[in-house]
Amino acid sequence: MGKMIEIRNLCKKFGSFVAVDNVSFTVDKGEVLGFLGPNGAGKSTTMKMITGFLNPTGGTALVCGHDINTEPMLVKEKVGYLPEGAPAYPDMTPQGFLKFIGQIRGYSGAELRRKVDEAVAKTELESHLHQPIETLSKGFKRRVGLAQAILHDPPVLVMDEPTDGLDPNQKLHVRNLIQDMAKDKCIILSTHILEEVEAVCTRAVIIAAGKVIADGTPDELVARSAIHNSVIIRVEGTGEDDVRGKLKNLGGVDRVESLAATNGAVSFRVYPKDRRAIITEVGQYARDCGWKIGEIKVERGRLDDVFRDLTADATRKAGRET
Repeated sequence: MGKMIEIRNLCKKFGSFVAVDNVSFTVDKGEVLGFLGPNGAGKSTTMKMITGFLNPTGGTALVCGHDINTEPMLVKEKVGYLPEGAPAYPDMTPQGFLKFIGQIRGYSGAELRRKVDEAVAKTELESHLHQPIETLSKGFKRRVGLAQAILHDPPVLVMDEPTDGLDPNQKLHVRNLIQDMAKDKCIILSTHILEEVEAVCTRAVIIAAGKVIADGTPDELVARSAIHNSVIIRVEGTGEDDVRGKLKNLGGVDRVESLAATNGAVSFRVYPKDRRAIITEVGQYARDCGWKIGEIKVERGRLDDVFRDLTADATRKAGRET
């Protein structure tokens, strides 16, 4: 598909504090990259450097082939940026603000009107076009920020918490919009909503203490969860010790965790060795043992568990507070 963003050993220091520490990754056309990390990890700082709002201390990034250090204006032409907080002139209306942004981008006349109308329609701002921005709700302010980011139809979008402040219906609309735009763009979005990553992102990079600590598809990251491919089984009418003892001796089982014992039924989580799939073996073994199975299901794993484990460990090693 072609690399639209290439980040090469990017660093940023504020005095003696290293906010971003030798970060490197690429993003291709058609990718929606979730850029994840705890507060203070370096996400916003990295995005500000990619978009030309901060100069790096070391390293560089290429956006559509243009170097952020030597061609910052060409980079800005290629990027739509939604920063944290969606800053805008509070006394302007959304229509006036978007017209102003379009003029800065070099549009005028019928082309300017068309660009503004398209951005308004995509972000569903029609009902609040003539209301001062300072009087808008947080969600509508966010939509104004998103509209200015996409107004010039850039090939690269960088968005910091794009659904912050939106209600569930608005979040779904923005997610659908992101997926639709991703067909011919490269998108980086930072979010604390991990379900959003699984819903819209094709890949995720996790950063902690200024360093990249994980890079993969959502499915690949979920597979690193401690409970991935574990089996939940509830057995009725059989003693807890008997069931647990037999499950522990089953080939492929690493350990067995008791979950509950209620109304004559016992429940367990069965952990596989190397997180491999064992649902078939556990189910067949339970039938061979003649157990009455009330429930049996496989756990997919949880991205929030992986995120928490990876970032807590990296932050602790770096001596930073979470």
